[in-house]
Amino acid sequence: MFFQHAFHEYSLKDRVALSQLPLTVTVCLAAVLVALYFPATLGNPLFVIFLATQAAAWLLCYTVPWDRLPSPTFLAIPLLDMVSIGLGREGGQDSPIGISLLTVFPVIWLCASGLYRRSAMAVSFLGPLAMIWTPQFLHGTHTPQDLLRGLLLPIMMLGIGVSISVMTQSMVVQQKRLEERDAALLRALEDSQQKERLLNTVLETVHLGVVAIDADGREMMANRKQRENQVLEASGDTDRHGEPQLLVFDADRVTPTASDRQPMRRAALRQEFTDYLVWVGTGREQRAFTTSARSMKDCDGSYLGSVIVFGDVTALVDALAAKDDFVSNVSHEFRTPLTSIAGYVDLVLEEAENLPTWVVQQLEIVQRNADRLLSLVSDLLAVRSGHMIVQPHAVDVSELVKSSVASAEPKANDGGVRLHVDAPERLEAHVDANRISQVLDNLISNAIKYSPDGGDVRVTLLREENTVVCRVKDTGMGMDKQDQADAFTRYFRAGNVRNTAIQGVGLGLSICKAIVDAHGGTIGLESVPGEGTTFTFRVPA
Repeated sequence: MFFQHAFHEYSLKDRVALSQLPLTVTVCLAAVLVALYFPATLGNPLFVIFLATQAAAWLLCYTVPWDRLPSPTFLAIPLLDMVSIGLGREGGQDSPIGISLLTVFPVIWLCASGLYRRSAMAVSFLGPLAMIWTPQFLHGTHTPQDLLRGLLLPIMMLGIGVSISVMTQSMVVQQKRLEERDAALLRALEDSQQKERLLNTVLETVHLGVVAIDADGREMMANRKQRENQVLEASGDTDRHGEPQLLVFDADRVTPTASDRQPMRRAALRQEFTDYLVWVGTGREQRAFTTSARSMKDCDGSYLGSVIVFGDVTALVDALAAKDDFVSNVSHEFRTPLTSIAGYVDLVLEEAENLPTWVVQQLEIVQRNADRLLSLVSDLLAVRSGHMIVQPHAVDVSELVKSSVASAEPKANDGGVRLHVDAPERLEAHVDANRISQVLDNLISNAIKYSPDGGDVRVTLLREENTVVCRVKDTGMGMDKQDQADAFTRYFRAGNVRNTAIQGVGLGLSICKAIVDAHGGTIGLESVPGEGTTFTFRVPA
């Protein structure tokens, strides 16, 4: 039972017995030696009492319920040992065995207990001293030389006691620190386990697939939803390198996604991306997922792995496709009657001189609105097609800018907006004149439209190296950061104009972006709410 655990892990009764054990074993060995070589000593009553008290002390260690008594009570055992050893020393004078040296065991016990440190060190000196001097005084045989000679053992015991006390104190302090660290580690471990349980619960609850990979691209964990997704994308086949082939396809739902473009592979290559769309699976079970990946790094910035999130957006993609089909079909259905209406209105207006003035005015209103509806239908169809066809040729872009500004002047005057143009006399570029004019008209019209309280609109045209740069700056309503991020999205209108009388369906800017993209250029904006907006587009010259 002994020596299987750390000393402080035993019960108090076992610790008392362990502390007494070395002395008990030593006394037993001493008794055997005395019986073998000095049998006469066994006849000495004092030596017999010494052996009896040692046996009694060992029995007390196991029979007394020390844990029910006050904590220092067990120190009575080492004090009893000192008295017992004193009796054994007197009773064993006939044998040369140094019984008095056994005092070191109770001294170590007293000083190692950590209790009553000063008293323990005093007993370490006074106990052995009393053991030596008391018989001398009782027998009247003491001389100054004998008394001085008897100081050696007490001084030795005092030195041992001081050393043990110092080491014990150091060990107690160290043990206390270790216990505090252990407690802190246990609290941290419990907190970590609680957070881990919370994280696992969240991951298993969300309707998103989440997977984490390490720095070598190996999967570390995946939640329930992602395990379902992995079943969907597994084809069961392998390529010529033995790698599993996954049923991952591009946005057209048919073209297999190249291995280095698949979300997991991209994340393993330490790429970060957001809302990357792929299709997974085949047939009726095929699903659309938007995927996002972020890297994990330690405090030194070293790469540890990545977390990839898969969101099922099949219903959304199908709804968007249905909406686009509906818009396309309705637009086509609108175009035929609108073209017919516009044509017949034009025919009637050719005979305007034969019609009353008020009829001509109303027909012109019909013509303007029919043209506006045709323009809107054309824009809807252009956006539905997803791309713009441009036919670049040599054009004086300065002339396009001036023409667009001139066309917008009546509308600007009605709104109290001042138009300014900063453009060179001539700036030639290879662009589609009609499409660029459409971009300019949209941007200038928007600048005027969203300056309801008047102000200034400045159109700037310049050339930077091999690029034509055009800026349209207004001092109107402006947009916040969130609206700026969605400004070029189809059918989007800024939050601060939805409840106003400003007309629009949110297609102008998306068409501008499509035209500029078709030219291989870029378009962007800078805006401050209440101060105005600046749109800038760049196209290769």
